[in-house]
Amino acid sequence: SLPVQLNTRMNVAKSAYRVFSANSSAACTELAKKITERLGVELGKSVVFQESNRETRVDVKESVRGQTIFIIQTIPRDVNTAIMELLVMAYALKTSCAKNIIGVIPYFPYSKQCKMRKRGSIVCKLLASMLAKAGLTHIITMDLHQKEIQGFFSFPVDNLRASPFLIQYIQEEIPDYRNAIIVAKSPAAAKRAQSYAERLRLGLAVIHGEAQCSESDMADGRHSPPCVRNTTGHTGLELPLMMAKEKPPITVVGDVGGRIAIIVDDIIDDVGDFVAAAEILKERGAYKIYIMATHGLLSADAPRLIEESAIDEVVVTNTVPHEVQKLQCPKIKTVDVSMILAEAIRRIHNGESMAYLFRNITVDD
Repeated sequence: SLPVQLNTRMNVAKSAYRVFSANSSAACTELAKKITERLGVELGKSVVFQESNRETRVDVKESVRGQTIFIIQTIPRDVNTAIMELLVMAYALKTSCAKNIIGVIPYFPYSKQCKMRKRGSIVCKLLASMLAKAGLTHIITMDLHQKEIQGFFSFPVDNLRASPFLIQYIQEEIPDYRNAIIVAKSPAAAKRAQSYAERLRLGLAVIHGEAQCSESDMADGRHSPPCVRNTTGHTGLELPLMMAKEKPPITVVGDVGGRIAIIVDDIIDDVGDFVAAAEILKERGAYKIYIMATHGLLSADAPRLIEESAIDEVVVTNTVPHEVQKLQCPKIKTVDVSMILAEAIRRIHNGESMAYLFRNITVDD
């Protein structure tokens, strides 16, 4: 009977998985507890703390050899500390012989820096390489800023969607939502807005004009004259003159008069654009204005600006901690997405298809 017992123990060990929280903050621990409660497992024992010189230290308090490990990491305001916590914990698990290390990162940081701008760098690609080097073998995230970011990684990325939860909120919590219209605050957000509008069977409006571009390329050297060289050779090509953009007057494409306006986006951080959009929609006759966004970063004085604006309600998910902002602004509401994160963990561990989590969801969403 001894070999049978050994085989049974080996099978148990092989199928075991643990869930750890890479952040000692209350918000991350709360999300991790919600996920583990839904899964019916205990949260892994670990300690994550900052030394007196601000170095990150991680101590894993139990054996992880040969196991599949899920690391839950929410990104609070100190984004760089959170990244180091994730990297150090992943590397600690890797060197402790964990079989698979899967990062559950609902909001992926630096996702806005996913394109080359002037003489900058694509930081999102750098972070993807760092996570792979630290030992991660898979990532579960939610509503990446650009879908193409998945191509930066050398391992699988499951980009979950929050839209079913936000659509459910619209249907259940917004009275008379049938009289609503979905609004894209810029043409760039039109695809996401169209996806919401089609699934809710509502109309669509797009705000166009006053292109929000905080970057000016006047000072980056492109307009500086070339050095004068006394060469008698080839004089160079005559390139066509680059036409400068001219901001058109702001217009709303679509009728919002007498309607509830619902602005949808993936991230709400600097709320200036949203406040300006709300003012325009009020002028055009919208009588209530809601904002639906997956990641509520709400930096700086965003809560105060929302409270003083024409916006009636801002609905975000709990991918990012925002308890302090909610205390400052009662207009901010939270939708819990721990259910889909827990289901993704369960399906990955059991080797089940993830397609069920993406049913009726288009690529544009």
